[in-house]
Amino acid sequence: MAEYKLRGLSCANCAREIEEEIQKLNHGEDAKVLFNSSKLVVSDEVALDKVEKILAGDGAALIKEETSNSDHSHTHGSGRKLLMLISLSALLFVAAIFVENQWSYLIAVLLYLTAAALSGYSTFLKGLKNLFKFKFNIDTLMTIALIGAFGIGEWKEGTLVAILFGINEYLEGLGMEKARKSMETLLKVAPKEAILIQENGEKVIPIADLQVGDIVLVKAGAKIPSDGTVESGKSSVNEAAITGESMPVDKTPGEKVFGGSINNEGVLKVKIFKAYEDSSLAKILHLVEEAQETKTPTEQFINKFAKYYTPIIMVIAVIVMVVPPLLGGDWGSSFYQGLAVLIVGCPCALIISSPIAIVSGIARNARNGILIKGGVFLEQLGHIKTVAFDKTGTLTMGEPHVEKMNVYNESLFLQVAGSIESSSSHPLAKAVMKKVSEYNISLDEPSEIDTIAGQGIEAVLNGEKYWLGNEASIPVAALTDDIQSEIAKYKEDGLTIVAVSDQVHVLGLFGIADEIRAESKDIVSALYDAGVQEVVMLTGDHEMTAKKVANATGLTNYYANLLPDMKVEKVKELTAQGKTAMVGDGINDAPALATADLGIAMGKGTDSAIETADIVLMQDHLGKLPEAVRIAKKVNTIIKMNISIALGLKIIALLLTIPGLLTLWIAILSDMGATVLVTLISLTVLIEKRK
Repeated sequence: MAEYKLRGLSCANCAREIEEEIQKLNHGEDAKVLFNSSKLVVSDEVALDKVEKILAGDGAALIKEETSNSDHSHTHGSGRKLLMLISLSALLFVAAIFVENQWSYLIAVLLYLTAAALSGYSTFLKGLKNLFKFKFNIDTLMTIALIGAFGIGEWKEGTLVAILFGINEYLEGLGMEKARKSMETLLKVAPKEAILIQENGEKVIPIADLQVGDIVLVKAGAKIPSDGTVESGKSSVNEAAITGESMPVDKTPGEKVFGGSINNEGVLKVKIFKAYEDSSLAKILHLVEEAQETKTPTEQFINKFAKYYTPIIMVIAVIVMVVPPLLGGDWGSSFYQGLAVLIVGCPCALIISSPIAIVSGIARNARNGILIKGGVFLEQLGHIKTVAFDKTGTLTMGEPHVEKMNVYNESLFLQVAGSIESSSSHPLAKAVMKKVSEYNISLDEPSEIDTIAGQGIEAVLNGEKYWLGNEASIPVAALTDDIQSEIAKYKEDGLTIVAVSDQVHVLGLFGIADEIRAESKDIVSALYDAGVQEVVMLTGDHEMTAKKVANATGLTNYYANLLPDMKVEKVKELTAQGKTAMVGDGINDAPALATADLGIAMGKGTDSAIETADIVLMQDHLGKLPEAVRIAKKVNTIIKMNISIALGLKIIALLLTIPGLLTLWIAILSDMGATVLVTLISLTVLIEKRK
């Protein structure tokens, strides 16, 4: 399949019709016209000259590869040209009114015709072609209405309709272009080239030539070309393109960096571990681009509705033209009213009621580091009733830390604990070492060290034997009533115990827990404020740990002791009660994420998270989730409002035919007003409140 950028694609309905025409060509059945991103995806085997002919028939064209950089200037150029023609038309229209009243009717007619031709010639040329093909769309309806208006001598109104329709087309194109530019700004964060370090010096290479294992030089202010590890240098890096976080992150040798993030001050040497097309940023940009083209159920309904809507309006127009005269009415006024009904039949406002809002919602969330994989998921997020959180790595940090500590022997406790745990990579050992590092203690290397299954470690240090582990590791002589009582309290608090003992005394106790994220409590509260009805926690941990996390985060509902298959069953229960989103870390929560109505992964760029979930929070925290829900709800509300405005104004205009009050300019204003309102309301999604 080949992909081409398009220009001149300003009407959603026209895009749908162009797609249908191209699909009728040989090998064209899989062709897609992507209105939101102004692209054409078509088989390499399709006759391109025929495709270009279909596009030209609707005022659109392919942008060749070599001219793609001038795409924006061309778009702006055609927009300016249309605006100039409309302005000239308006001046001629005013002049024609003056000439008609003060001088010559015939010259006024010529001025009216010139004004109408300037602002609407492309519409009328397309409309005439469509008439011969018996293809009835907005261009056809406008052409019939204009020919009819001029045919019965309504020069002034016909010209006004042409000018207003030109303004309508200009504003519709402007609105979609604004939404597209917001999306394209995101896509521009991709780096273009890299400085490759070779044996014989440095070489600037295109990003596509970068290979795994290459070492690149990243100067201050430059973009990191792809995902990699810092080999040398220290700097702070702006990762906003990936995570949406504006605060820089300090990077030192051995730390991972994302492609597309910006090196702030120092010089870094980065070893690339992913080719650019496999990098987190490339995947994000690809998914964002795909996301804006997925049709929501609402959009699919509108597109189907529009197919039947225009023919129905044409039938109503014929009835309005023919029935009243047969019942004794005036043929001239009935014909005029029928022409006005045809203009009301334009489905543009209805069809554009959804795409601009959807694209704006996806772009706004992507700016915040929230990757929504499609309009359908954005729409679903706005309907979510229940949010279910996995505990580990989501509401908690997923890393054990020492929460409580009892010291019974100050000189030995931390020194023995640090000496025994210093060589271990166990998560509990890391938590102990992190605590020990807070104190200025010199450590010794054990002369003997043995692991005792189910208990912990037995070690010889400076000729003395010590035990480190759970309560089962404590020698019987050291397990006094006081120690047992303290251990019971630790358990009540949901803490994991690490005891350090010699043969007859417990030197001290560590109470270790998974650290609760600082923002978790506020997030739960903010989700309720955003309109979510229930927030629950699902965890494989035991009841006491689950209760402790639930109390700390303000959760009233939690389910503990859940094995992976039990989590899936619980998610099924929740989805049966209402739309449910599952939030997990994207690694071991895949089945539950897939089972929920909506899977939300905390990824910070992990491949599994990006691939598994419908929505990915690219930060390593939940902070932006409530805002994503609010944006989704706003998008859904706006789409409903837009549909109501688009249909409401048309119904009002149609009802004016009953008393015979519908005029051509009221008809075009009802359509134009709807399109302008729908566009402006949709663009409000992009507005961010200053914090």
